[in-house]
Amino acid sequence: MLNLTRARTQPRSNRSMSLGGMDYVDPKKKTSYIAKILMAAVLTALCILMLKQSPSFNAPSVFSHHESGVTHVLVTGGAGYIGSHAVLRLLKDSYRVTIVDNLSRGNLGAIKALQQLFPEPGKLQFIYADLGDAKAVQKIFSENAFDAVMHFAAVAYVGESTLDPLKYYHNITSNTLILLEAMAAQGVHALIYSSTCATYGEPEKMPITEVTPQNPINPYGKAKKMAEDIILDFHKNSDMAVMILRYFNVIGSDPEGRLGEAPRPELREHGRISGACFDAARGIIPGLKVRGTDYKTPDGTCIRDYIDVTDLVDAHVKALEKAKPGHVGIYNVGTGRGRSVKEFVEACKKATGVPIKVEYLPRRPGDYAEVYSDPTKIKTELNWTARYTDLQESLQIAWKWQRSHKNGYGTPQAL
Repeated sequence: MLNLTRARTQPRSNRSMSLGGMDYVDPKKKTSYIAKILMAAVLTALCILMLKQSPSFNAPSVFSHHESGVTHVLVTGGAGYIGSHAVLRLLKDSYRVTIVDNLSRGNLGAIKALQQLFPEPGKLQFIYADLGDAKAVQKIFSENAFDAVMHFAAVAYVGESTLDPLKYYHNITSNTLILLEAMAAQGVHALIYSSTCATYGEPEKMPITEVTPQNPINPYGKAKKMAEDIILDFHKNSDMAVMILRYFNVIGSDPEGRLGEAPRPELREHGRISGACFDAARGIIPGLKVRGTDYKTPDGTCIRDYIDVTDLVDAHVKALEKAKPGHVGIYNVGTGRGRSVKEFVEACKKATGVPIKVEYLPRRPGDYAEVYSDPTKIKTELNWTARYTDLQESLQIAWKWQRSHKNGYGTPQAL
């Protein structure tokens, strides 16, 4: 046999040796390293033990459980123009509010303003999420104890809907279905749905009542009607309380100047006429473009029912207060009076004090000549009546916010 051993001529080295890419560490150094790991583990365990002994460690969020005497409302689209004003009103009325918004149309600045106004724990929380993500929506509902939902979240420009109809069917109809499924799965039994007069299309008779046939003529109105149909079909076998509010053209802002309307710059072309008037008055755009002067109306321009946002959110809160299990309420929310676009422009000129340049262009696809509401039903059943009906005054309030917030929800500026 071969002798594979040989006499050692030098003492063993204490350094690490590498063999085949592997290091063999000195046992003493290895023991020291393990001791450090054990010490870190012990300290971590002690910290966790101390935290667990803290009264707040295992305390669930107040948003995750129902509380007697407190109504927890989920407001979808609560960072948007109308949604943020609704949140303000709910918080003033001592509701607990969770906002869910993906900020595609809303403003984080509006949420920050609300958080500053209501900093008390357990009053307001914001969750960044997209209602089109069914798993995210289900998770939100499983982790929070909602008593009711006010559903505002939606893309809402008639002109844009004719250019990109699929966006509107996804964002409005599909997302409402996902929301309703989550509500049903978690047993949330009250829905206040923010709909629109666009579901009526262009009725033959004025004013519009709740029994006026729905015949929408643009994808925005069609998507909203589809969402309504889904809600009503679901309700046939449910005890959910449902209130559907079909409202007209929204103007104005918070009278105390805490919130306003700050649309995305890239959406100005599709936005509300009030926003366009203010942009023209501020010189952001060279003038106001009025689309359509050949409608069958007294002055040839469209006639609309302009509802102040403060009145609108008041109607939503009254609807929430009056919602009954197993009952459906459908209401028009308007002033009952139509104003032409030319009348609106003149009121805006007076409100801003700026001689706005007006350019008259051909009709916009999807528009209708005349719509205004008969608010009798909502007055009778919900005791709601529009209070802010002076068009110029509503525009003056909104204009004041616009002048002091030239960068939207950026740094407020002096008038």
